[in-house]
Amino acid sequence: MDRAVRTALRAAVAAAGATALLLAAGPAGATAAPAPPSSPSPAAQAAPPSSPAPAAPASPAAPAAAGTGPRVEVPGPEDGTVAGSGHVRVSAAGRAKDGARLSGADRAADGRVTKIVDGGPTADRLDIVVVGDGYTAAELDRFHADARAKWAEITAVEPYTTYRSLFNVWTVDAVSHDSGVTGDPTPATVRDTALGSYFWCEDIERLLCIDQPKVDAYVAQAPDADLVLVLANSAKYGGAGYNERSTTLGYEGISTASAGNAKSGQVAIHETGHSLGKLADEYFYPGTPGYEKYEGPEPADSNSSTLPADRMAAERAKWHRWLGEPSPDGGTVGTYEGGGYYVTGLYRPTDNSLMRVLGKPFNLPGTEGMIGGFYRHARPVTAVTPTTRTLRLPHTAKVSVPRLAGADGRQLDVRWHLDGRELKRFAGRTEVAVVELWLLDLRSHRLSVTVEDRTPAVRDPKTADTLRATVGWTVRL
Repeated sequence: MDRAVRTALRAAVAAAGATALLLAAGPAGATAAPAPPSSPSPAAQAAPPSSPAPAAPASPAAPAAAGTGPRVEVPGPEDGTVAGSGHVRVSAAGRAKDGARLSGADRAADGRVTKIVDGGPTADRLDIVVVGDGYTAAELDRFHADARAKWAEITAVEPYTTYRSLFNVWTVDAVSHDSGVTGDPTPATVRDTALGSYFWCEDIERLLCIDQPKVDAYVAQAPDADLVLVLANSAKYGGAGYNERSTTLGYEGISTASAGNAKSGQVAIHETGHSLGKLADEYFYPGTPGYEKYEGPEPADSNSSTLPADRMAAERAKWHRWLGEPSPDGGTVGTYEGGGYYVTGLYRPTDNSLMRVLGKPFNLPGTEGMIGGFYRHARPVTAVTPTTRTLRLPHTAKVSVPRLAGADGRQLDVRWHLDGRELKRFAGRTEVAVVELWLLDLRSHRLSVTVEDRTPAVRDPKTADTLRATVGWTVRL
């Protein structure tokens, strides 16, 4: 995006954040129609066969009037294993104050941006922006430590582990007057915080909501966010998934999580399955009216289908390339009935992936979707030598190529070409000097390098086509 346009957008978002409390409607949310219940009845929480049954959550709340705020996913109960409990509409405004109670020194620290993971240029990397809430100015060092710890937790899960070098991680310091967040430990607890984070959102204890305009005002300070993580200064279990793309800043979604609760981190990773991987939820609600059987069209999500295995294979649809393969989450890829909140009529690829069960890996189709999501924002090659200049004999063409961190040791494939002809002697190199090209005339030539990820984790040709990039230069004697 043009820098001037981006600057104007950031200014507009910051202004919106400053006046959000005056403009936002009061807190009133409703379950999206026909959304699944925000807190299913005990019968509705289907326990995976290989996992202990979760304790019964609260009964679903009665639907409220139709809301206009963001649609967010409710995490599953802490004492269960189910990844989510459906969606609700919430107020875009949280419970933030105007910041007038901050001292001059606190305001000076507010909004400071730090790059805590440097994977490369923003234009070629997937940029995650972490903003903390409920941290006072004296607690900012702990916020940075919490952000690093949460990133370590995320990158312990594949495919984040293998592709960690495709990411930049930024922190933005949001200074709060009070330490901790509203709703912790009880609904009566109210704290003055920068982002207005609060538990008991829509009367659901574990639903951790935020003031989205306030969050956007902080996110706008960091370069080109692709994904946002809000860390609450709390050990209370909770989180939320704001998985609608920002129309102003362009990020894919916001995940909220408690910094001091390990299971909240698993909720955040699940939410990135929606925002980055574009994956459907694989859990469902037995015994809940309206979710007995799905009778709609074929879903767009890559991990949800109306087709049983035989028809999927015959029609070469959805995850047919993975049928019969052993999956990291256990078992074999097939078509398991139940998913997308419905007990029947929809199939999921495996029984217990992270899109259904906290603490499990992504299944094979989910991993493929996540890798495709990474490469929507990241490129496998960055030109170190500017591509706008003509390179001559003293010059060298240099590129930067991310290093993969998978257990198999596989790296990206690097191939050089001169006027379209591959120079196999340079395979795998990240720099080539013009003198090495053996140019024999005074004409201009085209030197290019193509970097491709030939991962066996991607079998869909359309996705595979997005895992390569080329940069090039004009060269001559």
